[in-house]
Amino acid sequence: MSEHSTEPTTMIHLDKVGKVYPGSKIPAVEELTLDVPRGEILVLVGPSGCGKSTTLRLINRMIEPSSGRIMLDGKDVTKVNPDHLRRQIGYVIQQIGLFPHQTISQNIATVPKMLGWDKQRIHERTESLLATVGLDPDQYRDRYPKELSGGQAQRVGVARALGADPDIMLMDEPFGAIDPITRDRLQNEFLRLQAELHKTIVFVTHDIDEAIKMGDRIAILGERSKIMQVDTPERILAYPVDDFVNDFIGTGSTIKGLNFLDVRSLKLTEYPTMVVGDSVESAEAKLREASSEWLVLLDEQRRPLRWLKTEDLRSGSGRYDDKGGEVVEVLHQDDSLFQALEHMVQNVSGSSVVVDANGAFQGVVQMAALSSAIRKAQREAQRHYEEMEDLA
Repeated sequence: MSEHSTEPTTMIHLDKVGKVYPGSKIPAVEELTLDVPRGEILVLVGPSGCGKSTTLRLINRMIEPSSGRIMLDGKDVTKVNPDHLRRQIGYVIQQIGLFPHQTISQNIATVPKMLGWDKQRIHERTESLLATVGLDPDQYRDRYPKELSGGQAQRVGVARALGADPDIMLMDEPFGAIDPITRDRLQNEFLRLQAELHKTIVFVTHDIDEAIKMGDRIAILGERSKIMQVDTPERILAYPVDDFVNDFIGTGSTIKGLNFLDVRSLKLTEYPTMVVGDSVESAEAKLREASSEWLVLLDEQRRPLRWLKTEDLRSGSGRYDDKGGEVVEVLHQDDSLFQALEHMVQNVSGSSVVVDANGAFQGVVQMAALSSAIRKAQREAQRHYEEMEDLA
């Protein structure tokens, strides 16, 4: 968007939206106020029955709000024909809902056909979308839904939701009924697509790990869709605002937060090294000087080979192929601190080696550095919320 654009930065605005079903005195959704910026994935997550799916259905007017306003791209949706509105919004659900009597291409073409697109334009769009979601048009265009695996059918569901190139997509547990491996692949594929398409997406899940992975921001909802905390995944993990959020995130939130910190954010620990061919005496001197139990053996290009102790140095005749422990995994600057932690528990030294683009040794990451990074993230998140309270 250019700096002179008049397009609103908020794509979806819910203003004190409420929904009370007939025969019930308790609102399913109560005075929900929420903004979704253009191009963002906002994930709604919360316990069963908190109103996540109801909120999605309110946005595209599958059900009508009892109170409040819903604005999409600056327009009040209550003043728009609901059928016309829904054709402008992509909608993906867990059950997928493909029409069994229609081919894959016909399913994808559903909304473009309703909008009166000509046959050539529809054909080009369906072919393009099949390729976009990783399904070869020649293999899949004429198949029927019953001929697809669950993962393939879900890809078609996403393609159908993208059929008329909507600016807004609503996704209600779209990957919930798929095996974990396929689910992970589809999540990755969808994030890749989003990086290209920049849709505004409201994504519902009950799985906090999926919310952390998929969301630019997460809104954790309590009863009646009350927002308990809404923020980036890293801030929520670093600083849950109350016991409800903390309990919902569950154990391991600190460890999950390491996914949002990378190696370049750390000052690497200087570490003793020796190059193949160095003397045992000089290597032992480096270990004593650093008060270190381990050193890293490097090849002539300074690529890490093995972790060695003093006894390893003394037990060989310049050959260390079976001494100490092999450096199995290495880190790069853009790797996450979660990856660093995984390497630590696999390495005999309890540290992680960092290399440059050529594979040359740069330093190591140790547990103290991870602890320091976590505490820094927690302090920054706490400071952010304190500043927000001051502004309020």
